[in-house]
Amino acid sequence: MSNKMINKEEITNELVKEIKILVLNARKEISQQVNKTLIYTYWNIGKAIVQKEQSGKIKAEYGKSILQNVSKRLTKEIGKGFSKSNLFNMRKFYLIYPKIPDVSGILGWSHYCELISIKEDIKRQFYEKETLNSKWSVRELQRQIDTSLFERLLLSDGKANKEKILQLAKKGQILNRPEDMIKDPYVFEFLGFPEQKPLLEKDLEYKLIKHIENFLLELGKGFMFVGSQQRITIGNIHYYVDMVFYNKILKTYVLIDLKMGSLRPENFGQMNMYLNYYEKEINDERDNKPIGIILCADKDNIVAEYSMVGINNNLFTSNYTYYIPNQDELIEQVKQVLKENEVNKTN
Repeated sequence: MSNKMINKEEITNELVKEIKILVLNARKEISQQVNKTLIYTYWNIGKAIVQKEQSGKIKAEYGKSILQNVSKRLTKEIGKGFSKSNLFNMRKFYLIYPKIPDVSGILGWSHYCELISIKEDIKRQFYEKETLNSKWSVRELQRQIDTSLFERLLLSDGKANKEKILQLAKKGQILNRPEDMIKDPYVFEFLGFPEQKPLLEKDLEYKLIKHIENFLLELGKGFMFVGSQQRITIGNIHYYVDMVFYNKILKTYVLIDLKMGSLRPENFGQMNMYLNYYEKEINDERDNKPIGIILCADKDNIVAEYSMVGINNNLFTSNYTYYIPNQDELIEQVKQVLKENEVNKTN
């Protein structure tokens, strides 16, 4: 009797599992198809508006009032989704994408509304490619645009060049080397701290762990959280790494040391010791050399340059900030680096 009951339960579980998979896959396919149809429709609405303008039927002086009337009529006769601003977005969508995008199901209309707000083609292409690669939600895309991810990646090693810009636009962020994952600065606006609020390192670490999903998004693709205050014992003395991650793309441990003040020479020696220990004692055969990142409130590039002499490990330094950096200032920095790069090429 008990065996029959077990068999019934097993069959029930198997059937529930199979049906759930079928239903969830069907829902996903339906959602993707609805998304593709919606984007195709909105693109064609934008096309219809532009063609009316180009034929002279909608003139500039009364174009806005016509679209206002169209919006009211459509909202009354069809329903929501046809506000004047949305109609203008459809028009802009068609103008920016003269050929309808190859919709994958990942990018929804809300994604495209964010993307078409970016004026520079190359920058827009980067965020579009990264959204596809990393499967960002609309909220995640908004955050990456607001925190100037494109400019921060270009400035991360101080060697921005046109080739790098084109690579980001065509492929997004590709992690081939440890340098590819570094940003400068890292932005922790999600912690909600005032810009000048004094903190202890343990408080910053606690907050980052509490907001680990946001922190992982800021770190970039492929990161998995291993733990905080990871103990290292050398010569009966215990040391603790603030935060340890694993990057599954680069197949490497990433050790992060948080510093509340300025970067100091002794910080390099400590992190270098941690990296040597992880390479010899923690790494498996499949793991690459570990990466160390010293995150500090203030970084002196000259101190960093001299402190790195003789260090063969993957050790990097970067600033962090509690507020979203000024995008115009970052853009000017990128322009300056590009200008210097062109001067160096001609000399």
